[in-house]
Amino acid sequence: MIRAGIIMLLGLWASACAASADSYSSEHYELRLVPVAEGLDTPWGLAFLPDGAMLVTERDGPIRVVGADGVIGEPLAGTPEVYDSGQGGMLDVAVDPNFAETGLIYFSYSEPGGDGAGTAVARANLDRAGNRVEDLEVIFRQAPKSSGGRHFGSRLAFAPDGSLFITLGDRGQRDRVQDFSINRGQVIRLWPDGSIPEDNPFVGVEGHRPEVWSHGHRNPQGAAIHPETGALWIHEHGARGGDEINKPEAGLNYGWPVISYGRHYSGDRIGAGTEKEGLEQPLYYWDPSIAPSGMAFYNGDRYEAWQGDLFVGALKYRLLARLELDGERVVKEERLLERFDERIRDVRQGPDGFLYIVTDSGDGGVYRLEVVGP
Repeated sequence: MIRAGIIMLLGLWASACAASADSYSSEHYELRLVPVAEGLDTPWGLAFLPDGAMLVTERDGPIRVVGADGVIGEPLAGTPEVYDSGQGGMLDVAVDPNFAETGLIYFSYSEPGGDGAGTAVARANLDRAGNRVEDLEVIFRQAPKSSGGRHFGSRLAFAPDGSLFITLGDRGQRDRVQDFSINRGQVIRLWPDGSIPEDNPFVGVEGHRPEVWSHGHRNPQGAAIHPETGALWIHEHGARGGDEINKPEAGLNYGWPVISYGRHYSGDRIGAGTEKEGLEQPLYYWDPSIAPSGMAFYNGDRYEAWQGDLFVGALKYRLLARLELDGERVVKEERLLERFDERIRDVRQGPDGFLYIVTDSGDGGVYRLEVVGP
């Protein structure tokens, strides 16, 4: 009787979601955006557990488990204090690739201390039954911390070799990005326990930090591993224009703030202009800025025409950008969900093959993008 009642309630919940879903058109599909979990307070990051449940971070500090049925759990106990100011707070979350054996989750956050805050990454065991994390260990701290609430970066991505990439923003200190002795505007590469891979490009190089993979980034809030090549791709916020997609390679410098396709908010030119010898060009850029956040390659089986495409959320223009690729070239951009009119903070492919988006507001949510017609 109890089981039958639960099944009936889940059926009612699914019917309610379908009834409240909105339809949208794209070049290839008629789409429906189905609410999975609503009423979240400024959600930022999303990661899927093996059973289809989700970990969702809220910027003011909580991490919640959202069941595959959409039920939102209470905040996990045992998470660290965060610097909840400006763009800071609890940020990205990732599940260990070997979660079934390790039970580990990883999360990035703005850690208070000293003169302000800095991006930190911790790992901990997830105790679902106790709704808590245990044996928390901080595996990375941005050095030095600084005042202000801008540009923490903070996306996490596991590479095929098991190493962990971490994106760091410039903390609003663009004049310090080309100082390689500190952590500003970089991609970091570590082993999951926080140790430094011996093949990192700056191991043993004087004046450089050994955890650094690449330099010269502004504020990368998107990171994804290419499903075929295994390479890391990121995107980063420009200033007034100049949002970029890059494929960071070991030891290379991506130019901020020496080159950019945007301008300062004052309207002044940035650095030397759009190019300079020794500095890398982006694979793609937006001008004017769309304020990108969240990033996912699609390789599922729910949208056949989108196989191999790259999806990027946008905060300023409130859309989901679909980018068609030819190798490493973006050959076409389609802008989806503009009528939805919500800031899209994250986008992920779920284990069911659907795309999921996270909306950035005090009444934010997780939504599933379904196909309703050809």
